[in-house]
Amino acid sequence: MLLENRVAIVTGSGNGIGRAIAERFAGEGAAVTIAELEEGPGKEVAESINAAGGRAMFHMTDTSDSASVKGAVEATVAEFGTVNVLVNNAAAFVFGTVETITNEDWERVFGVNVIGYANTTRECLPEFRKNGGGVIVNLASVSSFIAQPEFVPYNASKGAVAQLTRCFAMDLAKDNIRVNAICPGSIRTRATDRHIASLGLDPEESYAEFGQDSLMKRMGRPDEIASGVTFLASDESSFMTGAHIVIDGGATID
Repeated sequence: MLLENRVAIVTGSGNGIGRAIAERFAGEGAAVTIAELEEGPGKEVAESINAAGGRAMFHMTDTSDSASVKGAVEATVAEFGTVNVLVNNAAAFVFGTVETITNEDWERVFGVNVIGYANTTRECLPEFRKNGGGVIVNLASVSSFIAQPEFVPYNASKGAVAQLTRCFAMDLAKDNIRVNAICPGSIRTRATDRHIASLGLDPEESYAEFGQDSLMKRMGRPDEIASGVTFLASDESSFMTGAHIVIDGGATID
């Protein structure tokens, strides 16, 4: 029970990596707020966790809207008493070249992937300080430090997440708040499926091709990312802050 008696907010936890994180946290003893924009999936995850004997609540949350984030934190405190852990996972998947993307595209991807992380962090700080500390885990990406064709807005936003993690860690260490990041590689999620569909590619062929980039010759699973996030959220990583853990099957080893 690595997270016993902890209360966590996991953004974008209605499916994929976020859902795997929320379910793992609940299994490790944490009470979890499913801070999700999509009501159906968000409620389903919370109900599933509660039915399995865990503790979870759903709160419809748009991380790009500071008022919405404030409401999620207040609801969490009202339901569970406090907040100890924040996982910034919600993401906008916007791809293209500098010539094909619009100002609206830039605003959307940075509104969720960068400003959204800042919004949630800021709103959790009073509870963290009241508790004498806290933990933030940001979902960055291998896209934070490698270039990929026609991924300009997404990679730029994830590069910003890597720097947010370092800067937050530096500024918040005095308050005993640790901030680290996980950098996933190719993981099979709903977002991956949507990207493949948008390109008009065959799903099975694409999964095999994406997996070839890994030394392990397969794509990763959401639960494998959840394991890394759980480690960073727990006291097992008590002397880590400002770090980035890459979980990509060795795809970016060189």
